[in-house]
Amino acid sequence: MKAEFKRQIIELLEKHRIMAIATNRADGWPQATIVGYASDGLIIYCFVARDGQKFENLKRDPRVSIAIGNDVPQPLQIRGLSMAARAVHVEDKGEIDHAYALLLKRYPEYKIMPQPNPEAVPLMRITPEIVSILDYSKGFGHADLVRVSDRDLADVIESRRHRWAGHPVESFQAKMAGRRE
Repeated sequence: MKAEFKRQIIELLEKHRIMAIATNRADGWPQATIVGYASDGLIIYCFVARDGQKFENLKRDPRVSIAIGNDVPQPLQIRGLSMAARAVHVEDKGEIDHAYALLLKRYPEYKIMPQPNPEAVPLMRITPEIVSILDYSKGFGHADLVRVSDRDLADVIESRRHRWAGHPVESFQAKMAGRRE
């Protein structure tokens, strides 16, 4: 992926605090909901309720669609992104703590609450595969379609390797390789 596209994606992920995420229900209908999130490079983290429909959908089918943007006064100011991605349930304590720290940085108002219990509120790691970067300043409806490779994610994986004590990079990369199947 071109460095400029990666920079734009990360900038848009960091600019916003909520996203629409669509999962696939068992009956075939998509289910879209709004969630708060934090990002680490191109990787997105969010907590979901274990007893909710979204978690059930994700256990059965990890494919998601995400949209991030906001309202603007003029159509040519529209900037946002949509993506096809895969979500996996994070169980490694080191990665959960890392993601929680990112979420607290984004949502400092949550510092008064205890860290979510993974038994009730599992953490999901979302990794993009295809991203559509919307930028109407380049023309009404303009979007750049970008495919995300393992190489694009490698810098985040390698830089966090020491923080994810029980989650070696090789294990993470094996899980990432499974998303292409």
